[in-house]
Amino acid sequence: MPIIVTLDVMMARRKMPLNVLAERVGISITNLSLLKTGKVKGVRFATLEGICTELDCQPGDIMEFRAD
Repeated sequence: MPIIVTLDVMMARRKMPLNVLAERVGISITNLSLLKTGKVKGVRFATLEGICTELDCQPGDIMEFRAD
């Protein structure tokens, strides 16, 4: 898949545990974990906005496009 999720890197930089981020964003730990590992087909803009707000980052900081 050409979209690479680097959410785990930003979470580590911000020292934000998965369960805390999930609670603050308002999604389940399971769904956030699936997103973090890149096992989802899409993400809602509201979820992306919440993650970026809590991690003080831009969408490009947690996702990137890699053409093969």
